[in-house]
Parts: sequence; C-alpha cells; structure tokens
Amino acid sequence: MALRKLGDSAYLYPGSPSTLVRVLEGGAVLVDPGHGSGRHKDLRREIRKLGVEIKTQVATHGHADHIAVSPRLEAPLFMHRFEFSIAESPLNREMLTFGSKAPRGFLIFQFPDEVKVHAVFEWGDEIFGMKAIKLSGHSPGMTGFLDEENGLLYAGDSFFGERVIISVGLPYLIDPELFKTSIRELRNYSEKGYLLIPSHGKPVKGEEATELLDFNLNRVEETESLMLRLLESPMGMDELAFRIMEHYGVEVTPQKLALNLVPVRAFIAELYNEGKIEAVVDRGLKWRVRRG
Repeated sequence: MALRKLGDSAYLYPGSPSTLVRVLEGGAVLVDPGHGSGRHKDLRREIRKLGVEIKTQVATHGHADHIAVSPRLEAPLFMHRFEFSIAESPLNREMLTFGSKAPRGFLIFQFPDEVKVHAVFEWGDEIFGMKAIKLSGHSPGMTGFLDEENGLLYAGDSFFGERVIISVGLPYLIDPELFKTSIRELRNYSEKGYLLIPSHGKPVKGEEATELLDFNLNRVEETESLMLRLLESPMGMDELAFRIMEHYGVEVTPQKLALNLVPVRAFIAELYNEGKIEAVVDRGLKWRVRRG
C-alpha cells in the first residue's frame, strides 16, 4: 500500500487503523502507527519516499491496535495523560476490554513488545503542528488531532466507518454520553469544511461526513431505546449483548460478544444512573426496567 496525499504536508497510510503522516521540518510525525508484523517496515519505506525519516509518534489513545508497532519504529511516543497507563500495561488494556485479565489469545490485538510512552500532553495543546482535541467516550483520553494547515481532523476511534459498526453491532465505547458529545463536536468541524478521518473507515467530508456521524449517533440512541424494551423482562449482561447483536443481524462470535459487552456495560450504567433500570438477583445479577 502507498501513502495517500491529503494536503501539502499530510498523508494517510491506509489500514485499520489508518496512520496519519504529518511532514514537518526535520522529519515525519506519525499518528496511530498501528499494528501488524510488517507494518513498521511498510511505514518506514513509504516515508523514506518522501525524503524524510520518522521523527515522532503520537497516538489518539492506548489500545493495542493503534500502537502495537510503536517500539519497532524507534521514535518517541506522545499520548494524552489519561492513556499512557493503558498503553504501557497490557493488563490495564485487558481489564478495560474484558473486565479482568483476559484468557490468553482471546482478545484480538495483543502487544508483541513492551510499549513505552515518552511524553504526555493535555487537550488543547499544540503538538507537532496539530491541536489536541478532546473526543473522549471511546476511551478515557481519546484525542483527535486538528491540522489547520491541511484542513483535516484525524479523529481516531471517536466514530467508526459504517461497515465496522454493521460487522460488530455497537460502537465500542465506555461512556455513551461522552461518545455522543464527541460526535456532536465532530459535526461542528464537518460543518466548517474539515476532512474527518476515522481510524477505522475512509476519510469523509461534507454531507458524507454528516451522514456517517449521524449513523454512529443513531446507533447509540437506538441501542438505548432497544435496551429499555428488552429489559421489560429481567436479563443478564451476556444475554442482553447477545439479543442486541441478534437484533442488528451480527454474526455472534466469542470475540465480538466480548467486545459488545463493553458498551453494554456502559449503557447499563447510564440507564441505571438515570433511574430507568434497576438491578435484581434472579439466579445471577440481572437488570430490568424500574418498576413504579
């Protein structure tokens, strides 16, 4: 695969996730280097074609599929301060995804090497010609990078391509309200004419961007309503996630079910905090619409 030119000093290396390449004086900055046994070699090869070397790496968040090859690129890695412990500790990432230490090989993406975060930043910071934008909801410190010079916003996993959601069922999120807030923030940038780049999906702009953002937002809002209908009868987490996947026509595999359990837990917490559902013990912990 080859780099796709996005502007005078920005390129995109395709994949899932894609990698943004920002060329500055003195070298290239990579956003979300990604994963894969040969990806680091591919990135080095394509960037050398631009006449520069990799100077720095920046990550939108600490999930393994976004940073697994980082150590092999031998360039310092920058990340939001909420994310560095997730990036550096596979156990922290497993707990975020699985709720505890995960069975060996069960999760899709693992760290082949130890990841080291060399520096942290805050939302609002200017970093390597880009501004760090708060887009949390998918993860605690999820960050988008606004590149004014090239008219784009690399949005990480703050929204997803339509095919990804159709394949999995639910957008992966840990806080539905924050996820929805980030979608609305992205709409503001779309309306200003910026190219929006999700890590998993194609870059979108204008009406196409609005439609994709609405698809993400509608899936979250539909799921909240669907859960209230399903929980008219007491139901445990696993069954609830299964029924939601069934509703959306998703092939149920152990890995996909485990992934969907993360947003389902987040939805349960939100609905419970709003007083819409309650917990009951019925041969296990179950949830149902609040009575009276």
